[in-house]
Amino acid sequence: MSESHVQTDILVVDDSPDTLTMLTDALRFEGMSVKVATSGRQAFGLVETEIPDIVLMDAMMPGLDGFETCRVLKSEKGCEDVPVIFMTGFRESEHVVRALASGGVDFVAKPVILDQLFARIRVHLANARRARSARKALDSTGRRIVACDSSGAILWATPQAGELMRYAGLRCDEAARLPWEIVDHLLQDAVDINSDASRGSFRFSRNGADIEFRLLDEGEGAEKLIRLIDGQKGSDEEQLASAFNLTFREAEVLLWVTHGKSNKEIAEILDMSPRTVNKHLEQVFIKLAVENRTAAATMSVRILWRD
Repeated sequence: MSESHVQTDILVVDDSPDTLTMLTDALRFEGMSVKVATSGRQAFGLVETEIPDIVLMDAMMPGLDGFETCRVLKSEKGCEDVPVIFMTGFRESEHVVRALASGGVDFVAKPVILDQLFARIRVHLANARRARSARKALDSTGRRIVACDSSGAILWATPQAGELMRYAGLRCDEAARLPWEIVDHLLQDAVDINSDASRGSFRFSRNGADIEFRLLDEGEGAEKLIRLIDGQKGSDEEQLASAFNLTFREAEVLLWVTHGKSNKEIAEILDMSPRTVNKHLEQVFIKLAVENRTAAATMSVRILWRD
């Protein structure tokens, strides 16, 4: 594997000893740490002690089949962010649908062609690591983000979003739902946030809190991302733009500089070229009358963390 410097822990779940032996040898040869389970229940026990980076799951097993095992791993065993690749000897579309519906990200046909399997593993590992990195970045930078489905059921939320929602008397755990009026305004009738900005936001006031819920680009599958803005302060970008007469893009760049991101990282986060990031940063330095990133970040912090 090209990412051999990164330790990859993989769980293989299959009731066939021959398949387990073949996959274990091949995966270890590729530098991965492999654990095996011959049943869904055995897999549950293994993830109690250590969450794998990726799971290879046999679709058809006696007792709990792979689809039900995947569903439980995703919903009850802390593996909601772990990609599951199904292995099946059947090619019927029903199996594909069941694999995706139970939380799988992909499937390969048996007998497994190793080169194809390794390629799929690389893709899904990279996607999962980027998703975890993005979630970590959201947490560490104080972004108030809630992910939910189209019915408003909360899938996850950053700690800062939870704090603001609880201040308004709203629950923000994974068993909670957004208030019906937010769901009705933001999530129903296939809201097009690009065509009508007013439909992409909703102001919610309760218990002295004033929160603006903004619908962002949709995440993977049915996941919707909603950003929460403290209505009494505005977003971090809006505060910086107002304080220093910046454009919104310049304020975004300054915010990520404040959180210690490099130009390359900012370019990836904001979906622009490093050259464009550098041009925005040059304008930020001019408007703030500073010469370097540290000085710009220091001025930014004074605005964002003032009482």
